[in-house]
Amino acid sequence: MKTTGLNPYLPFWETVPDGEPHVFDGRIYIYGSHDSLNGTTFCDQDYVGWSAPVEDPGNWRYEGVIYSKMQDPLNGAPYDSEAHGGRDVPQVHCPEGTPEEPRTLFAPDAAKGPDGRYYLYYALDFTSVISVAVSDSPAGPFTFLDYVTYEDGRIPEEGIKFDPAILSEEGGNYLYYGFAPKFRFPGQGPSQGSMMVRLADDMHTVISDPVCVANGCETAEGTGYEEHPFFEASSIRHFGDWYYFVYSSLQGNELCYGMAKTPEGPFEFKGVIVSNGDIGYQGNTLPTNYMGNNHGGLVQFGGKTYIFWHRHINGTQYSRQGCADVVHFEADGTIPQIEITSCGLNDGPLPAAGRWQTYIACHLTQEDRSAMGNCLLAGPGEPLPPLPEEWPMITTEECEEGGIDIDGEDLVPLMPLIRNLRKGSVAGFKYFAFTGEEKTITAKLRGTGKLEMRLDAPDGPVMAVLGSSADRWTDAFGAFAPVSGIHALYFRTQEGTLDFAEFTIR
Repeated sequence: MKTTGLNPYLPFWETVPDGEPHVFDGRIYIYGSHDSLNGTTFCDQDYVGWSAPVEDPGNWRYEGVIYSKMQDPLNGAPYDSEAHGGRDVPQVHCPEGTPEEPRTLFAPDAAKGPDGRYYLYYALDFTSVISVAVSDSPAGPFTFLDYVTYEDGRIPEEGIKFDPAILSEEGGNYLYYGFAPKFRFPGQGPSQGSMMVRLADDMHTVISDPVCVANGCETAEGTGYEEHPFFEASSIRHFGDWYYFVYSSLQGNELCYGMAKTPEGPFEFKGVIVSNGDIGYQGNTLPTNYMGNNHGGLVQFGGKTYIFWHRHINGTQYSRQGCADVVHFEADGTIPQIEITSCGLNDGPLPAAGRWQTYIACHLTQEDRSAMGNCLLAGPGEPLPPLPEEWPMITTEECEEGGIDIDGEDLVPLMPLIRNLRKGSVAGFKYFAFTGEEKTITAKLRGTGKLEMRLDAPDGPVMAVLGSSADRWTDAFGAFAPVSGIHALYFRTQEGTLDFAEFTIR
């Protein structure tokens, strides 16, 4: 039986952002960084693997830890200079890691090389050198191979080594990287934007000079990138006659793209594919969710193309979860901006009849949407600011029954929920297929207040009103007039403050 695909596509407790999807041997493999579920910093965990069969993309399998930060010599792992042509570990502009304070693993990418092995590319945080690991299997585990350098051991000078993307095909091996913030971090020089170098078939030796393929804020004026300059998150794909370069713009919440006929580019800016607040979708100017940075890539399987992106939970930018949605191509190969949904990889709307946990909400807003913006973020060495009292948020909490097995550890009883739905807050779910037979809804609520179930829009027709007056979880029941067809459901807080864990439609 095919598994229902959802957003986020991995289990509710998993936090793998920056997802780069690739299909190898009939399975989708996701390569991403790894936050903590209740994290206070980016990417503090080791890389883990997940994969799913292309014919059942909701059925994800955990592959375990595929690579540890402590395997990199910049974190103290052994480095055999003789085995690497007499070269030493490259000199980087920041302190090397220690077992007590290792450098963390930022966003990776992977490709199958000319020799049939699988190569994983990553940069430890702000070290400005790209590392390569290798495995005989796309599921890993991977072992450290070497650093990306010229044959004489030099690191390419141009561009900041950050968020690598790799393309390996018959015509060659192409590595993309770059970071272009408005301000420069200590030790960082100028940044043109995203850079590209060619690699030899050993998959780590640079054999060309770097070229800029997408302009950052320092070079974007007068180019197609001026309004959406390259910031980070390089990603590359080749579909048909076109190469697609996907990246995160300086706006942060959106993934944009450029197109070229060759992997060397330059890539002509074409537009926005997705915003994790739906900013720009059909002219929308107010967020439909609390926003933050974004990173992802395109993949094709089952006759469709999907964009992978990530969202933020807990009200901060440090617990990110992977999501995916279908994209469509115009006749000229361009991609119109897509709407974020709850459907993910389901290949269509979700069946309305069933039990749905509220963590799959793709719309979550407070009463005053104009006051919404990015999730909380702390500066270096600074504590997180307090969460605004009016913010609803998707989160998890311990529960008395059930449990999840995380990384082979003991069962941890966790439940996902939406917390703090105050007057005027809205949780939205897109989309459900109604048959006309559904007539009732039961919602798991906690708190004191009333929740309106609305059809198709936050101010759409009220189908039912659900109430709670207890500080413990209770089931609120409502009946509604039958509808048929594909619809969005929005739950708007009429009064009070409520937590909302799940709903069942029959």
